[in-house]
Amino acid sequence: MSGTSYTGNIHDFSPSSSSGLLECCARCLVGAPFASLVATGLCFFGVALFCGCGHEALTGTEKLIETYFSKNYQDYEYLINVIHAFQYVIYGTASFFFLYGALLLAEGFYTTGAVRQIFGDYKTTICGKGLSATFVGITYALTVVWLLVFACSAVPVYIYFNTWTTCQSIAFPSKTSASIGSLCADARMYGVLPWNAFPGKVCGSNLLSICKTAEFQMTFHLFIAAFVGAAATLVSLLTFMIAATYNFAVLKLMGRGTKF
Repeated sequence: MSGTSYTGNIHDFSPSSSSGLLECCARCLVGAPFASLVATGLCFFGVALFCGCGHEALTGTEKLIETYFSKNYQDYEYLINVIHAFQYVIYGTASFFFLYGALLLAEGFYTTGAVRQIFGDYKTTICGKGLSATFVGITYALTVVWLLVFACSAVPVYIYFNTWTTCQSIAFPSKTSASIGSLCADARMYGVLPWNAFPGKVCGSNLLSICKTAEFQMTFHLFIAAFVGAAATLVSLLTFMIAATYNFAVLKLMGRGTKF
């Protein structure tokens, strides 16, 4: 065996190469769209929480209605069709937001990189400006729509909270002057069931027994979690909109030139 030895360039491991690597990492961090990164994570978390918990909460509501509030399938047939339709919408919503969140993150990297170099030799393209403006408009429209979704997601929380409060009054009759038998949860009052549904409502100790079931407790908490997910998604959309609007404004008003 020959006694050859390594004769590579000793400068390959010099401190200058290490400092160059650190400089490259620092440059990448400076150009990172931190607002878009936070908004993307919040969007994914919120959508997953809203869609997953909302889907299961609707399933639990269907079972509670079938078991306790109506014995006639015709009374809640329309409700079941609405629930199934909402569940299919949830599938589409989850897919859309995960894709759109990724696109907004990519757009955030593009616009933030352009803004970081706006006073250098970088010249953004007209196509890039138009794409940024399109994302701003779509995100604004989605924010308005999701504001309505957020408001609607509070409705089942309100209904279940009222039911739970009624159960607390039944469990502790000293806190109310009404008789236990007159304390009821009427699904017809909220439009969940038609007025001719029978029985349509549950009162007194029967209602208290429903509130103590694991199914009711789980469904109530799932709706609360879905409401929190809707709120997180709304905050992420507002963050996306503010960041994208700011970056687009800087590109449009302070850019040194455009090219195709």
